[in-house]
Amino acid sequence: MNRKLPNQPIKVTRSRIIRSVASSSAIETGEKIELIEKRLKASDKSSKKVTLAM
Repeated sequence: MNRKLPNQPIKVTRSRIIRSVASSSAIETGEKIELIEKRLKASDKSSKKVTLAM
């Protein structure tokens, strides 16, 4: 993440979030990052159909 100016906002992409969650989970569980990342991306497709209860 390179910022040219100190006041520029950092652009965080969805893939970076998935990667960071996968790496954190891999440290805790001992699984490979790639496997966890693959599961997160696969579950992302099905979770779009879920709505919140009110």
